[in-house]
Amino acid sequence: MIELDFITGLTQYMIENRSELLALTIEHIVMVAYGMALALLVGIPLGIIAARYQKLAPIIISATNILQLIPSLAMLAILTLYMGLGFQTMVIGLFFYSLMPIVRNTYVGIKEVDDSVIEAGRGSGMTPLQLLGKIQFPLSIPFLMAGLRVASVIAVAVACLGPYIGAEALGKEIISGISLQSDVKIYAGAIPATLLALIADFMLGKLETRSKQRMA
Repeated sequence: MIELDFITGLTQYMIENRSELLALTIEHIVMVAYGMALALLVGIPLGIIAARYQKLAPIIISATNILQLIPSLAMLAILTLYMGLGFQTMVIGLFFYSLMPIVRNTYVGIKEVDDSVIEAGRGSGMTPLQLLGKIQFPLSIPFLMAGLRVASVIAVAVACLGPYIGAEALGKEIISGISLQSDVKIYAGAIPATLLALIADFMLGKLETRSKQRMA
């Protein structure tokens, strides 16, 4: 009976506040999308550099690992000291947390390309840049998609901490629910965030599978 009452109350709350929840969900998606886009723009070149220059690889991989190991709240607290509160600071935090899977998987994907394929490309007269653009990077895309899949789930989760630094999104409901000791508000924020993570994982998983099939 208690569980039924809770589900009824949660459903009613989410229906009554659907406009606000939708707005928070959209803000959550946009925040994650910006963070992921920055991570791709920076992470792919870093992964390529690490794969091409072995002396730099340990430095680049270690630096991104360190960023990943910093606790989320500590990272955000440090960023607020330099960037202040708000949406942009949260985006930078998501960028840092999404970087490691993308850099590492780009690096691994390029290194995993069979030497015989590379030699065949060289034999046909390809330059190092052409080898990268036409052989190595395309063959590394399944690895990159796997990294992007991991990064997206991490980013959706970390974005829930946004209200602590002035970026609302779905974390607003969760943290408000914690403050008010309201299970309904906590679940009203947690359920959409969980669904976003599941959808991102599913969609990117499909893209990863397709990219593997194309490479086969």
